[in-house]
Amino acid sequence: MSFLKSIFTKEKKERLDKGLSLSKKSFFSKLGTAIAGKSKVDEVVLDELEEVLIRSDVGVATTIKIIQALENRVAKDKFLGTKELGQILRDEITSILKHEQQEVVEPFESELPNKPHVIMVVGVNGVGKTTTIGKLSYHFKRAGKKVILGAADTFRAGAIDQLQIWADRVGVPLVKQQMGSDPASVAFDTLESAVAQKSDLVIIDTAGRLHNKINLMNELSKVKKVMDRVISDAPHEVLLVLDGSTGQNAFEQAKQFTASTNVSSLAITKLDGTAKGGVVMGISDQFRIPVKYIGVGEALEDLQLFHADSFVETFFS
Repeated sequence: MSFLKSIFTKEKKERLDKGLSLSKKSFFSKLGTAIAGKSKVDEVVLDELEEVLIRSDVGVATTIKIIQALENRVAKDKFLGTKELGQILRDEITSILKHEQQEVVEPFESELPNKPHVIMVVGVNGVGKTTTIGKLSYHFKRAGKKVILGAADTFRAGAIDQLQIWADRVGVPLVKQQMGSDPASVAFDTLESAVAQKSDLVIIDTAGRLHNKINLMNELSKVKKVMDRVISDAPHEVLLVLDGSTGQNAFEQAKQFTASTNVSSLAITKLDGTAKGGVVMGISDQFRIPVKYIGVGEALEDLQLFHADSFVETFFS
C-alpha cells in the first residue's frame, strides 16, 4: 500500500469512527447495563441482550437470529463468560452483514460493467437522496469517470434546483425540464445525451413522495421501461436511499420499495447524527440486498463504501 493510499485509508477510518460514535456509545452503554454484575451468559443475560438489540434498531427478526446463535453457543460451551460476549456478538453480526454483501469492489476506480452504466436512485423525500447523488458524482468524477445527471424528480418544489446546485458544485452536466414535466421524458433525454456524449455513468434522480402511494411506484416502473428503450437493460442498478436516523421507519420504506421495484443496492445515510446505527444490520439481513454506501457526515468524503468488516471493527473497537 502506498503512503498516499494509507493516508486516505486512515482518514476514512477516522471519519467512520466519528460517524458511528453515537450508535456505538448508546449500544455499549445498554450492553454494559445488561451484563453488570453478571459473570456468565445465561437466560437472563440473553433476555437483556435481546432488549438491547431491539432498542438499538437491529430489528426483531435479526435480533432473534443473533440470540438463537448465542443460545446454541451457550448450549455447546456449557459455560460462557460475559467477557467473551463482545467477541461472539462481533462474530455473529459480521456473519450477518457479510451474508448478502457482494465482494468488496471499489466502483469509483474500477471499470463500470456497462457504458454508460445507469443508476436509478429511489427513496422518499428527506432521506438524503439528492445529497447522495451529488456525493456519488463527486467520487466517480474524481476517479476519472464522465458523469451525467438526470433530474427526473419533477414534482417536488426545489428538487431540480437542488440537483443543479450539486451538478454545478461537482462540475457535471444535468439534464432537466420544467417542474411538472413527465419524469420518463427526462430520463429518456438524459440517456440519449449520455450515449451522444459517451458518458461512463448516468445517475437518475426520481420523485420521493410517500412510499405507500401506488402512483409513485407505477411512475418508477414507467421510467424504467422508457430507459430500457434507449439503453438495453437500463437501469443497471436501482439504489434505494434510506435515512438511518429513522430506525424502524427505514425498515418500512425498504419493505415498500423492494416490493414495488427491483432494488439492487442500498445507501444508508445520516448515521453520524443518530444512535440507531443498528438499522444497518437489520436491513442488510432482512431484505437480502447489499448495503453499498453509508453516510457518516456532511463532507463529500463522508459518503463511504460499506465494508462489513470495517463497519463491525469500528462498532466494536
